[in-house]
Amino acid sequence: MTGEVVNLRRVRKAKSRNLAEAEAANNRCRFGTAKSALALEAAKKALVDRHFEAHRREPPGDLDDGGSDDVDGR
Repeated sequence: MTGEVVNLRRVRKAKSRNLAEAEAANNRCRFGTAKSALALEAAKKALVDRHFEAHRREPPGDLDDGGSDDVDGR
């Protein structure tokens, strides 16, 4: 009729250790990238963005005619 005897202190500490390990794994993913790898990714993104912007086609209505930006023309 009796179940297994459980030491509640050990269970609480094991649960705490498991939560801390999960948080540590998450932080390793978030903050574990070296600065050189981050710089390389930023440079690649800048290159792609620059290439994309260089080939952008703008509609003819977006040309700046030097006029006023006011809606009513004042």
